[in-house]
Amino acid sequence: MKKFVLAALGGTLIGAIATTQVAGPLLAQEAAKTTVYEQLDLFGDIFDRIRAQYVEEVDEQKLIEAAINGMLTSLDPHSSYLAPEAAADMRTQTRGEFGGLGIEVTQEDGFVKVVSPIDGTPADAAGIESGDFITHVDGESLLGLPLDDAVEMMRGPVGSEIIVTIVRKDVPEPFDVSIVRDTIKLTAVRARTEGKSVVLRVTTFNDQTYANLESGLAKAVEEAGGMDAVSGVVLDLRNNPGGLLTQAIKVSDAFLDKGEIVSTRGRNPSEGDRYNATPGDLAQAKPVVVLINGGSASASEIVAGALQDHRRAIVIGTKSFGKGSVQTVMPLKGEGAMRLTTARYYTPSGRSIQNLGVTPDILVEQPRRDPAAEPEAEAKPDGRSEADLRGTLRNDSLTEDEIRLIEEDRARAEEAAKLRVDDYQLAYALDILKGMAALQPKQ
Repeated sequence: MKKFVLAALGGTLIGAIATTQVAGPLLAQEAAKTTVYEQLDLFGDIFDRIRAQYVEEVDEQKLIEAAINGMLTSLDPHSSYLAPEAAADMRTQTRGEFGGLGIEVTQEDGFVKVVSPIDGTPADAAGIESGDFITHVDGESLLGLPLDDAVEMMRGPVGSEIIVTIVRKDVPEPFDVSIVRDTIKLTAVRARTEGKSVVLRVTTFNDQTYANLESGLAKAVEEAGGMDAVSGVVLDLRNNPGGLLTQAIKVSDAFLDKGEIVSTRGRNPSEGDRYNATPGDLAQAKPVVVLINGGSASASEIVAGALQDHRRAIVIGTKSFGKGSVQTVMPLKGEGAMRLTTARYYTPSGRSIQNLGVTPDILVEQPRRDPAAEPEAEAKPDGRSEADLRGTLRNDSLTEDEIRLIEEDRARAEEAAKLRVDDYQLAYALDILKGMAALQPKQ
């Protein structure tokens, strides 16, 4: 009988302990839910008081949208609420045509910061630079405004003028810039040849990017006389603010035969994604140089990081922007959408570039031109050489055709030297590419 009682008491004690262990987390969850409901009640109370007692009548829909946007923007600079009109604009931008100034912006210290101007747009023509802060629009301060509201202030009819106040590093005083709004038609990739090199200028990652790159490269190679006549490819990602992750993966895959391109990891590590290259290299193993700068962000950094980690390309320029997060656009009721940061991305070596950016293999600054400076007179050599001397001996080791080829090479070198004045970084990249091609075994 004693044994039975002791056993019964033991069972009661164990049951009490087990009940406490299960009830503890449940009670904590209930307490957390109660706190959340209390906060939601507080929100409703504040909303009602604003509607009833604010000094002016309020637009209830805008008030709720502002509250939603405030909740999202408190998370990070890239999460936000997109009202129906803004959501439609964003869908248009990924297709490659929209209205505005032609700049990609973010928010820092309460002001609008330029990630990069887009090639061939009004902002680019007006001299807006990556890293500029826009503090005022038509004299009205942007300090403290949500980013979407600041962007809305910069929108307007095509052909209308806007005055933006710029704060620029190393410039002592803010200054105003006049920009005329226009329809922005993005050509995702422009291809051209410089000497024996193909230059692919990638301005954005929209749904046309890979197709533009593939066709542009093929056309440039054909014009050059085939891949055997090409020394290599320069992939110019400077001032490219990024765009679609899928396009960044395709562009990276264009130059890689195998291996990881990028991985993404969200809150739950087991739900991460990994993207790998497929066989085939559009450049057919020719040397590749990637150009980046502080305006190269997001998708641009995925491409630069992948090609750098696989040692498929030499990266030249300055440190990139450092946006290593992935945003998912989620449709909402009423045609609006929510842009939410859902993951970080990592290069093949496992590094995150968030806030750090991609560091170039060779750091090359782009010299800034001083608009007030007088153009330097070109140094003119006296032009005289052994060949100009009367009665000089002729070169009997070369044929006329060989001499002509040497003179053509010299002319190309002089043309390349002129490029250093207009675009020093690109000229440097072409010099590196030429050196890499010279080391390649002859086919």
